[in-house]
Amino acid sequence: MKLQNKVVLVTGGGTGVGRSVAELFAKEGAKVVITGRRESLLAEVSASIAAEPAVRYYAADVADRGQVQALIQWVGSEVGTIDILVSNAGLNVPERQLSVLSAESWELLMNVNATGAFYMVEAVLPAMRAQKDGVIISVSSIAGIRPSVLAGAAYNASKHAMTALTKSISLEERENGIRATCIHPGEINTPILDARPVPVSDERKAQILQPEDVADAVLFVATMHPRAHILEMTMKPSVDAFV
Repeated sequence: MKLQNKVVLVTGGGTGVGRSVAELFAKEGAKVVITGRRESLLAEVSASIAAEPAVRYYAADVADRGQVQALIQWVGSEVGTIDILVSNAGLNVPERQLSVLSAESWELLMNVNATGAFYMVEAVLPAMRAQKDGVIISVSSIAGIRPSVLAGAAYNASKHAMTALTKSISLEERENGIRATCIHPGEINTPILDARPVPVSDERKAQILQPEDVADAVLFVATMHPRAHILEMTMKPSVDAFV
């Protein structure tokens, strides 16, 4: 098993990519904790994964700094020091273009996608620095390297911020043995598609990336030898043009 006894925390673990990461990492022997805002979803995921040790869960909103700090304290006392953080929580809204984007939607996306990512990093870094080892994997988006009208202004901005944060971790923390990687997927068949202004067809959903595809990429990054560091990874559906 590639991750035997590694403590892994996955945000946005109740659905989509986060769920697939939890399933795959548990199969590889990791001590996985999933978090998200909806406890019922987390409980369902935990119960559905047949692994030893079992996948554990703790409900928390990454946009709430107090809840994030309580989450990290709980993981530290109940499971162990976090070796790998998979920062995957994110959302979008239907009203995306500047002509219809509200200040409230802008704040929501920045708070969850960008500030929430920072709160997680702020909370896990001290222990990683102390053990001189740690991996932080940010599941960003192609919107985090180039803006698109489809993604919308607020999502573009929030994912660019996540990308910059991840690169800053790499610059500042490499001497502490901490490696940070930003994965930029194209379209993925996850519940975030439900927030699209125009519904996505079943045919298109079958063509685009699936959550398990991104989970495979996350595992690849997480299991690299510590001497090797992947700064960024971009992946897209094979049917789409080069991005």
